Amino acid sequence: MSGFNVGTRLKQLRQSRDLSQRELAKRAGVTNSTISLIEQNSVSPSVSSLKKILDALPVSISEFFAGEELANEQVFYRAEELTEIGDGNLSWRLVGARRPNRSMSLLYEHYPPGADTGEDMLEHAGEEGGVIVAGAIEISVNGDTQVLHQGDAYYFDSRLPHRFRNTGDKECVIVSANTPPSFAEGGATQHH
Repeated sequence: MSGFNVGTRLKQLRQSRDLSQRELAKRAGVTNSTISLIEQNSVSPSVSSLKKILDALPVSISEFFAGEELANEQVFYRAEELTEIGDGNLSWRLVGARRPNRSMSLLYEHYPPGADTGEDMLEHAGEEGGVIVAGAIEISVNGDTQVLHQGDAYYFDSRLPHRFRNTGDKECVIVSANTPPSFAEGGATQHH
């Protein structure tokens, strides 16, 4: 799903809620210029900053990228049918983004060398786990940092602050799941 227009989509959602850029920025705890630059597609937001902005609307990440349409209960998904919810550098492809009433999020994640979920640690309700399929990733959870390699795995309470960074020189690939699908679902309930 290349070429998804993040800026236009954000502007459309903000305007449909009668919010000024300033009001949305205040709610999300970011600067006015951040909202403006994202809407002009001058800057690609990190996953953590996009999450903060969408929580302020509130709109789920999967809803944001899926658009409004809801598909029927599809069973099989070809590679090109996965919905990209990454930030233009790291790639998180969500399985079944448009599936109504999902009770988990299943992600196919690609972290190129240097990719980082951001210094603002991610925190959301639920649990998540994954297996490293290729490469290596540095994961920090609640102050504990480890580098995991192909075949290694992780599982933790998503309310603990966490961050993923590829500090190596090869792409890292992870298949992960989280439940409830709070990270990809977002919304006001995610505020701590």
